[in-house]
Amino acid sequence: MDNKNKTVVRSMDVLNLFINHAELTFQEIIDYSGIPKTSVYRMLRSLEEMGFLVKGEDSKYRLGLIFLKFGHLVSSRMNIRAIAYPIMQALHQEVNEAVNLIIKQNDEAIYIEKIDTHQKVRLYTAIGRRSPLYAGACSRAILSFLPDTEIDDYLDSIELTSFGRGSITDETQLRETINQARIDGYTVSHSELENHTSAIAAPIFDHQGDVIAGISVAGIEANYQGEKIQYFAEKTLEAAKKISMQLGHDG
Repeated sequence: MDNKNKTVVRSMDVLNLFINHAELTFQEIIDYSGIPKTSVYRMLRSLEEMGFLVKGEDSKYRLGLIFLKFGHLVSSRMNIRAIAYPIMQALHQEVNEAVNLIIKQNDEAIYIEKIDTHQKVRLYTAIGRRSPLYAGACSRAILSFLPDTEIDDYLDSIELTSFGRGSITDETQLRETINQARIDGYTVSHSELENHTSAIAAPIFDHQGDVIAGISVAGIEANYQGEKIQYFAEKTLEAAKKISMQLGHDG
């Protein structure tokens, strides 16, 4: 085990002590961990700087508030997947198209669930894949329902680049699609992330009314024309509403 890995493992050993102890002194950490005093001292300083631990006026160490943030994120995302999956399955059975679930992570969208059992042609989407918030129906379903100030800040911070022949690279056009999404309640994309593919997506809201995820149906572009768009949109909106309601959103 190299020194860097050893330091990481030992740091985790220190943090794990706080599973059973709400607070610990410097000496208690040494005694419980069995790690040399000088090493504990260095690790505690680093863990404090990164916000994983805080040292009180009583000289005792406690877990930092950063764990509340991570704990909330993990909990909320796992709940979304657990709540969304059966609804995604029902939607997939009904439309026979791929169904995707994404969440916002910083300035990107990340795919956290996908069902495409009945789809013969596999698409670009995969669990863990990331995409810009402006590219693709599912990502833009989140972007479109963020507060105006967040949208402005996001657009000021990025460069609109092309991924497929239908990628939106003009800010005026992008803002028009955002405005239209707010009117329709859903987003549509054609060949934005990959040529010859289309998607229709709707936002998912939490109990506070904030957009926290998006759900989409996606497939070959030829299947997303004319009346099919409205059909897929209605089914996707219905699924998004069901998930949102189970997350406490009152509509």
